[in-house]
Amino acid sequence: MKRFFLLGVLLSVFLIFPAGAVAADYLAEADALFEAGGVDNYKKAIDLCLKAVEENPDSYEANWKCARAYRWYSEESKRQQVEDWEDICKVYAKKGMGYADKAIELDPNSPEGYFWYGTNVGNYSDGVSILTALKEGLKNKTQESFETVYEIDKMYDNAGAVLALGRFWSVLPWPLKDKDKAISYFEEFEQYYPERDDFQVYFAEALIDKGGKSDKAKAKVLCEQALKSDKKWFRDWATRLMKDL
Repeated sequence: MKRFFLLGVLLSVFLIFPAGAVAADYLAEADALFEAGGVDNYKKAIDLCLKAVEENPDSYEANWKCARAYRWYSEESKRQQVEDWEDICKVYAKKGMGYADKAIELDPNSPEGYFWYGTNVGNYSDGVSILTALKEGLKNKTQESFETVYEIDKMYDNAGAVLALGRFWSVLPWPLKDKDKAISYFEEFEQYYPERDDFQVYFAEALIDKGGKSDKAKAKVLCEQALKSDKKWFRDWATRLMKDL
């Protein structure tokens, strides 16, 4: 009798609190940590998103948010220069790519999976080098991912795909690099968020690489703006770029 009573209680709990509801709670907690920012919070967000995926493996939201958490844990570890940040990028961003792939499979008509796939590839490249990522055949899929986001909703994540495409064409080695495409995307992004410190150093670096007199003059202005950033990572980057002007 007690056994049947216990089974009844468990069944009632399951019906009242289905897996989707539990997963949603995990994701809500992860969102709060994501908004708070910081290496530790991004790492905790990963753990919560993983729990959400375990509860509901076919949840599009759980998978893309898992990919987002992996990307930002990798990126913030790099920016803060934490110990073994390159290994973190190599291991964690690779996992993020997998969850983004799953999200794309679940919903190929929405931007999130594609965007977080491409950004995780960027961090993975930070860990293993761009040349290694190219040898692994990641160039075309990364390009297609960002271009797909651009077509679906280029303003997703504050025009993230526009900025990412500028950076993509800027950092590729010759002969894949396309300076004109990079600058075109950066000029478009400037219309939306000119105050972004990451944009300022990315665009300045691309202009310096192009090398014209007017390009360097524009780069100097951007670097001077980035030197006012509240993030040391971008202030240091702008300082390095100023030496090339």
